[in-house]
Amino acid sequence: MSLTTVRKTHLDSLAITLLVVCCAFWGFQQILIKGTVAEVPPLWQASLRFWGAALLIWLWCAARGVPLFKRDGTLKAGLLAGSLFAGEFAFIYLGLMHTTASRLTVFLYTSPFVVALLLPRVVPGEKLRRIQWVGLVIAFAAVALAFGEGFMHGSPVAGQWLGDGMALAAGALWGLTTLTIRATTLSTASAEKTLFYQVAVTAVVAPFVSLALGETWSLDYSAHAWGSLAIQTGVGAFASYLTWMWMLRHYPATQMSTFTFLTPVFALVFGVVLLNEPLTLQLVLALVGVAIGIVLVSKR
Repeated sequence: MSLTTVRKTHLDSLAITLLVVCCAFWGFQQILIKGTVAEVPPLWQASLRFWGAALLIWLWCAARGVPLFKRDGTLKAGLLAGSLFAGEFAFIYLGLMHTTASRLTVFLYTSPFVVALLLPRVVPGEKLRRIQWVGLVIAFAAVALAFGEGFMHGSPVAGQWLGDGMALAAGALWGLTTLTIRATTLSTASAEKTLFYQVAVTAVVAPFVSLALGETWSLDYSAHAWGSLAIQTGVGAFASYLTWMWMLRHYPATQMSTFTFLTPVFALVFGVVLLNEPLTLQLVLALVGVAIGIVLVSKR
């Protein structure tokens, strides 16, 4: 892949299509994880997933002749991005031990604000206009509305504020990962190498966190569990993340980040379609609100 990258100042139809497809899958992936966690502990599940993804990236690069281990000045930035990425996942799983999924989701999706506030300081072309900030706030408010009932009236959890803090930390780390990829030497690295740094570091860190949590390791799982892990690995941690890394090299990260608000809303939609959960007015309003926010942020 050439080191010369043609960057665009707005999201075109290709980018919008890819973002919607990725967010839809990430929403579906939450259903997969939820349906598998009773059989495969969460951090052990993440360990298997990211080891598999690292292997797939290595095979992909070997087949396509993309150098992964060539010295190109990206090592420090790559290890930083990988550490931030691993920390995000660790905080998400640890946070779920102290707070509800609804509260964690709302706090986690403060990430686009981190990107919008910090990235323009190092990449002036990423600065949002006032109308785009309005769209960002509307999209976030729509996600908060979607999870409002569980956020405000969920069963109290011991140490809930600790979990909320971990969710905020995960959101900040997510935003800082995007900042690192966009504002360091990784901005000229191949999408494959950028992703390899992140999945490889996480594959090393996740097993230690799993052991610290006392999770039981096994490979004796049902076909359903292995099927879920295969989809999470091949489509999620490999294909969809690789697509995201490629887009970060070619499109504005601040505008891309807003599309991630679709992910939790898609998860609720899949819950309605696949798990027969009730379709609420909140969910409909959230879909409309996120759509309006995305349109405003994506305006040229």
